[in-house]
Amino acid sequence: MMSKLRNWISSPNGVRKIMNVYGPYAGAGVKVTHIADDYRTASVEMNLHWYNTNYVGTHFGGSLYSMVDPMYMLLLMNNLGKDYIVWDKSACIDFIRPGKGKVTAHFELTDERLEEIRTATSGGDKFLPQWDVDIIDEKGELVARVNKVLYVRKKR
Repeated sequence: MMSKLRNWISSPNGVRKIMNVYGPYAGAGVKVTHIADDYRTASVEMNLHWYNTNYVGTHFGGSLYSMVDPMYMLLLMNNLGKDYIVWDKSACIDFIRPGKGKVTAHFELTDERLEEIRTATSGGDKFLPQWDVDIIDEKGELVARVNKVLYVRKKR
């Protein structure tokens, strides 16, 4: 019984469901809509609610950032495996236009990017890969762009 539960919890579908009730995501109204079976892609969305609006009635900036915060770390950890240390290092968000209605973000790990990280860390050195993540509204317009920097190192 515990083995089945442990396998479900660590499956992409299990992780997605857990994240959807995880306090910071649930509290901001963020919903994980997709995590690929191979942890190479993921998508999140957030509708505008009374509890995630700012003073002028648009998406609160902290909620916009929380949409993207853990996703690349999660994808990378599941692709690199237990021989690697993966942490969020830093982030910067550029607000382009007010967010209204539903906003979405998509994440993708490519073979080339994974190979770049494995090569850069093969000697035990740290590597600080960066990703730009676009947060898009229902019209397909850019609401915000987040630059994520991760810390990756092969365990000694």
